[in-house]
Amino acid sequence: MAKVVVMDHPLIQHKIGYIRRKDTGTKDFRQTISEIAQLICYEATRDLELSDVEIETPICKTTVKELKGKKMAIVPILRAGLGMVDGMLTLIPTAKVGHIGLYRDPETHEPVEYYCKLPADCNEREVFVVDPMLATGGSSVAAIQMLKDKGCKKIHFMCIIAAPEGIERMKEAHPDVDMYVGALDDHLNDHAYIVPGLGDAGDRIFGTK
Repeated sequence: MAKVVVMDHPLIQHKIGYIRRKDTGTKDFRQTISEIAQLICYEATRDLELSDVEIETPICKTTVKELKGKKMAIVPILRAGLGMVDGMLTLIPTAKVGHIGLYRDPETHEPVEYYCKLPADCNEREVFVVDPMLATGGSSVAAIQMLKDKGCKKIHFMCIIAAPEGIERMKEAHPDVDMYVGALDDHLNDHAYIVPGLGDAGDRIFGTK
């Protein structure tokens, strides 16, 4: 069964508190989203496999640890997921980046696909699917299914704020995918927005309404 890791690091909690404020402007919101993504990525990569490699220091030969395979991919769910990519690439600069475009039907709240572009060897990579908000879980469930349909086997999901409803839907649909969550909120309202949440992450990252 997949694990759900809710972050308890003081820096992550502090920064999430800052982006929840309705008077936090676009520039600061975007920058802080990136910083939070970097911190969550640090935790989400804790279980990556290592291998022993012999190297030579200025003093002598020694054995060091290196990431095994080194093949990783970051796949943001458009458009809000884009706000998390740069922070993650700071830690994993060699990762390739794919994109999955989904929008939520305003009537059914179900995801509709409009774009998908992935690295050619995505099925050989450790894939991190990212989206700031996990609300109903519809978009993330659909995005991960698209990756599985293309042969991806090692998939992780990262978000900044999640609702219990989204967590449960993800567990049911993809019990093999670990989830790394910045904060677990209370519930979804009648419009499928997370409460207390922070509003529409995409609008706040890109300054649109």
